Amino acid sequence: MASRVDPSRTVVVALGGNALAPESASSSITDQFEHSRASVLPLIEFARDGWHIALVHGNGPQVGDELVRQELGRDVAAPLPLWVLVAGTAGWLGYMLQQVIQNQLEKAGIVREVVTLITQTIVDPRDPLLSRPTKPIGHALSPEQADALTARGVAVGRDGSGDVRRLASSPRPLSVVEAPLVKRLVEGGVIVVAAGGGGPAVYHDPATGYEGLDVVVDKDRVATVLATELGAEVLLNLTDVDAVYRDWGTPSARPIHRMTLAEAEAMLEDGSLGEGGMRPKVEGAVGFVRARGGTARAIIAHLADGSAALRGETGTTIQREP
Repeated sequence: MASRVDPSRTVVVALGGNALAPESASSSITDQFEHSRASVLPLIEFARDGWHIALVHGNGPQVGDELVRQELGRDVAAPLPLWVLVAGTAGWLGYMLQQVIQNQLEKAGIVREVVTLITQTIVDPRDPLLSRPTKPIGHALSPEQADALTARGVAVGRDGSGDVRRLASSPRPLSVVEAPLVKRLVEGGVIVVAAGGGGPAVYHDPATGYEGLDVVVDKDRVATVLATELGAEVLLNLTDVDAVYRDWGTPSARPIHRMTLAEAEAMLEDGSLGEGGMRPKVEGAVGFVRARGGTARAIIAHLADGSAALRGETGTTIQREP
């Protein structure tokens, strides 16, 4: 059956790269296809309910693995820079997600087209974050692996879970070059996979035009930018935590199911979220709600709870007013 698409409702879904290649599982391509099939199930429900959909996904584990492959094969073939690897992972991860979404739509009897776009993310070439490697990529490193990378001048550090991983610089995204095209496709009912891995970062050179940068842009921040540029009603961040928690990591930790924009901003200012994990997701939610205003809402929820979270039954919803 053809789905009924309501042109006034657009949801941008942000899906982490770890949802496709969890640390607890093998990162073989067979396993990643299996995890992708489970990860896209909420999108099938959204399509059935007539939502316009854009999907942004991370690539942290995958682009880190690509760097390892480049290093192992550098004596046989010239290695590729990080910005090209970001584009490459956006391509094959997009293909994987596109295929499993198409298969699940067909299984559910829903007629919707799906496409992957390699989109470029504009950043400021003078962004001070360019000189500060802070974004973890790749899988967890053993002490021996970390020492070997450090000896070669590669930045490593602990992620939000305490594991040691490679670090890449991550400037703030300003806009998505292809956002107008994404908007036209989404408004036409096409499910679009865009800004994969945050999208390869570019800046505009007055003489040569767009040029790439050897960085990884945060997927959550790009999802915020794209959702704003699309005029989305909802930014839905699906992650491995069921909600934003107050007093996270303490015996008194408790989930927060609804927050006003002011309450979320206060939580960012008091430092209770720390620098990793949930902070970029809440920052993205705040940025989206502030930019869109009105009834726009940002939701942070567990991957398995996507449909219920969109209905307001679980997760954390951030709006200007309750």
